[in-house]
Amino acid sequence: MKDTPSGRKPLLVTVLVFPGVRLLDVTGPIEVFASANDFGGRYRVRTVSPDGADVVTAAGTGMSVDMPATQAQDVSDVVVVPGGPEWPSLVKDDALLDTVRELDARSRRTASICTGAFLLAAAGLLDGRTATTHWRFADQLALRYPRVTVAADPLFVRDGHIMTSAGVSSGIDLSLALVEEQFGADVARSVAKDMVVFMQRPGGQSQFSVRTQSPRARQEMLRRVLDTVAEDPSADHSLASMARRAGVSPRHMTRLFHEEMTTTPARYVERIRMEAAQAMLEGGDDPMATVARRTGFGSPESLRRAFTRNLGVTPGTYRARFRTTEAADTSDPTDSAGVRHP
Repeated sequence: MKDTPSGRKPLLVTVLVFPGVRLLDVTGPIEVFASANDFGGRYRVRTVSPDGADVVTAAGTGMSVDMPATQAQDVSDVVVVPGGPEWPSLVKDDALLDTVRELDARSRRTASICTGAFLLAAAGLLDGRTATTHWRFADQLALRYPRVTVAADPLFVRDGHIMTSAGVSSGIDLSLALVEEQFGADVARSVAKDMVVFMQRPGGQSQFSVRTQSPRARQEMLRRVLDTVAEDPSADHSLASMARRAGVSPRHMTRLFHEEMTTTPARYVERIRMEAAQAMLEGGDDPMATVARRTGFGSPESLRRAFTRNLGVTPGTYRARFRTTEAADTSDPTDSAGVRHP
């Protein structure tokens, strides 16, 4: 990666658009960079298409374009490559892939959103790199492009000068990480608050929640119990309480968890509470007593024991570690001049 300029002039963000592009892949990052300008950031955002023509997005909305990509000859600090639902045909569009390569060659940072990773991979820009995309398409990315190491879980991944993100909303997380990298955490945090989104969703955070990762319960009454736990982790979710709620015996409830969820009731509740506590620690400054009470742990000591047992760190250490959006960089360091390495 090359170093970003000193800030004497706005950082240039070039967003590639094309027919069938997913609208939020484009507007999410643009809103982040535009909002950053209100809080001390300095960005100039432009949109380009391969031929300069306006496009119709996958949502059917028309989108105007500032210029053809061929006229964008100056170096971009960030190039954003969004995705689209028709990515299987997009990766066969030679003109579009040539545009991706040309923009990347004149960029300090290239970032894909969702299935935009397929365009980077088809253009050869992910060969030998680690990348992510929406979890639904991770297997297909790995199968089609075996030279790419696909990480299906993270929200976004940084490898050298290239960043790739997961589902469409994670493009906002990635963009906030870039704002933090370029203008500092205070600016990024202000943008996140302005947009009413969490800043502290680090790149390494999972795309999945406990509820979505868990097996789907076959019994309707068990599904209702699971929903109740997820909706209010601080409530009484003892075995007796859950059994009473479901109208079964504690022994039967234990058996249902074992057969359908492959875990115990207590362990499942703790996982839900851990996830809620992690979100509070990542996204706010509430005292530990408040975090413990609102997530069902009751006391800071119980919260501390749960974090140490599950994560090997205290809640305070966890909060300090995740006060940044930074993703792990899987690449080798650049040299002292900041020259990008292939």
